[in-house]
Amino acid sequence: MESSKSYSASSPCLFFLLIFSLVVVVAAAGKSRVSIPDDLSDVVDDEEDEEWKKWGQMRTRSGDILPPPDFSRMNPDQIQAEMMKRHTAPSFGFVKLRPGSSRSREDVPVIAMKWSNVIRTGSLEARFMAVDRHTIMFTMEKGQELKELKEFVLSQPEAYEMKIGEQLFRRPGDPPLDVVIEKLNKERSVNDMNHVDDEL
Repeated sequence: MESSKSYSASSPCLFFLLIFSLVVVVAAAGKSRVSIPDDLSDVVDDEEDEEWKKWGQMRTRSGDILPPPDFSRMNPDQIQAEMMKRHTAPSFGFVKLRPGSSRSREDVPVIAMKWSNVIRTGSLEARFMAVDRHTIMFTMEKGQELKELKEFVLSQPEAYEMKIGEQLFRRPGDPPLDVVIEKLNKERSVNDMNHVDDEL
């Protein structure tokens, strides 16, 4: 019995000694380092790929490298379209809503918010804000996406006309906004006159 007691008393000491020696060996192994010589002229580094070599360099688009077209053979609309392709600065503009539709002041911010949310799903960074009952303003960070924005806006049933700078964009075949407003005003005045005649 005494031998089993002495064995059990020395067992934790042996276990502790074993763990301590293991820690010392691991610590000593961690301190050993690989020495790298200062002269690396004979080392060939062929592990770099093309992506690694281009890392940190400014990327250029192929469209930026091409020379600009000959503007002397273009009409003003073609020149402006070509300039819009290369436009990269932030842009803003206005969208005139379809005249003749009855909408309240509360409807226009709802339309603007809906357009902002929908266009974000198409990966375009544009924000729409209500200006008045007939106008929505938009801002874009990336001007090169104006073509996609124009297509989006003119596909919306509430939009009639889009203005960016001095350029006006409408659906093909739509008359100018002034003509439509004049026509609506004439129809209203005729309806008002008919209404007055009916009352008499």
